[in-house]
Amino acid sequence: MNTTSGVARKGILLAGGTGSRLFPLTHVVSKQLLPVYDKPMIYYPLSTLMLAAIRDVLLISTPRDVDSYQRLLGDGQVYGINISYAVQPDPAGIAQALLIAEEFIAGEPVALILGDNIFYGNQLQALVRQAASSIHGATIFGYQVRDPQRYGVVELDAQGQVLSLEEKPTRPKSKLAIPGLYFYDQQVLEIARQLTPSARGELEITSVHAEYLRRGQLHVLPMGRGFAWLDTGTHEALAQATSFVEAIEKRQGLKIACLEEIAFRNGFISEAQLLARGRQFNNEYGEYLRSLTSTS
Repeated sequence: MNTTSGVARKGILLAGGTGSRLFPLTHVVSKQLLPVYDKPMIYYPLSTLMLAAIRDVLLISTPRDVDSYQRLLGDGQVYGINISYAVQPDPAGIAQALLIAEEFIAGEPVALILGDNIFYGNQLQALVRQAASSIHGATIFGYQVRDPQRYGVVELDAQGQVLSLEEKPTRPKSKLAIPGLYFYDQQVLEIARQLTPSARGELEITSVHAEYLRRGQLHVLPMGRGFAWLDTGTHEALAQATSFVEAIEKRQGLKIACLEEIAFRNGFISEAQLLARGRQFNNEYGEYLRSLTSTS
């Protein structure tokens, strides 16, 4: 699909890894295919890319699991987007996804989202579109957490400029964790190619951000009180995410990360296509899709 110069219109969705912290759940199924209430986990990060008006997506997964994602999502046409697939033979760091996606990126701006990160908020669409429209440098997010030592952490000055980055620090300089959603300009491939593996043998995404910081081109958008960021990497976190989504959907009667609804409201698909999709599901999900149309 065509892109607008300087604006991220491509997205990488990384759904690799073994999910070992979720064993035995993930012995035979990819972590990002596990349910989060009424939808597969992968729907949530994909919906975030779609909210950013990204319609060209490369999904990267393991040799074992990539076919399962293809069966689930197909080529993306039912959502009015284009989904292609690539394999990460062995997990060697988040930044490795950029090198795997080199041909897909083709020198254009790109977003990268982790397949186990869930974002929610009334202003989420505005925030991710702001990040996607950034012309120069890299844009990441800062989210206040109680236990920043578990995450990559960013330190800001009073004007919101980045002072430092740390990866799982023993003594964090701030409580701002960096969620797994990043937006990059055309420099990112050049930066990724120059990375060397860390002490744990991985190409670290923090190293990419550190280079943007060195160039004075790293920007941080805060996710304040009105946003939720859920990491589903443990059994407890997965259960909490399911309870969170269930509570909101049952209270409001609105769905989170409904790909068809986002596609319809973005103008990616027509009302007729939405109705046809709703008729494919003989359940509450199908009823919800049909209720969004004027013929319901």
